[in-house]
Amino acid sequence: MDIRKYYIESNALLEGHFLLSSGNHSKYYLQSAKILEDPKVAEILAKELAKEISKSNIKIDCICSPAIGGILAGYELARALQVRFIFTERVNGVMNLRRGFNVSPNERILICEDIITTGGSAVESAECVKNFGAKVVAFAALANRGFCKRVGSSITSKTECKLPLDIPLFALDDFLFDMYKENECPMCRNGSIAIKPGSRGN
Repeated sequence: MDIRKYYIESNALLEGHFLLSSGNHSKYYLQSAKILEDPKVAEILAKELAKEISKSNIKIDCICSPAIGGILAGYELARALQVRFIFTERVNGVMNLRRGFNVSPNERILICEDIITTGGSAVESAECVKNFGAKVVAFAALANRGFCKRVGSSITSKTECKLPLDIPLFALDDFLFDMYKENECPMCRNGSIAIKPGSRGN
C-alpha cells in the first residue's frame, strides 16, 4: 500500500514550518485527522494495518488509544480486528482510564496511535493499562516517523524512541523528515516562525 499517496490526496502531508510536540522543528507535518475524516479511507488503512498485525499471530483482546489523536485510528483498527476499543485521556497531565472503561488482569492489549514519533503518549497509555494488570502485547500506528523500529522495516530504533524494544511496533510505512532543534533550525534563521498544529496546539 502506498500510504503516502493517501496522505497527499487527503491534504494530510503538510509543508511549512512546524513546531512538533517533541520541541523540534520540521518542514513537514503529518495531520492524520485529515486522512481519517473520510470513513472509507480510514477503513482501508485500518484493514491494511490489521493484515500486518494478523501475520504475527499475536493474540489481542482489546485496542487502547491515547486521546485524542489516536482515537479514530484505534477504533477503526479494533473494528478491523473485531476486538473491543477503549481510550485513555490525560487528567492533570496524567493518562487515566475514565468513562467507565476498565481492563481485566492479563488482558492482552495493543496500543494504537495515529502516528508514532518517539512513542511517548503510547507509553503513557501502556503504563496506564498495565497498572490495572493488563498486558501490552504490541504497539501500532498508521505512520511511523522513524525514531522507533517497526516490524518489516530496516530502520533501527534511535535513542529518542521511548517504546520498549521487546514489544513489536506495527505501522504502514516510515516517514523520515529532517527535524531541527530550535537553535539549529534553518527556517528560523531565515526569519520564519514555527506553528504548532495538532491536538496539543490548535
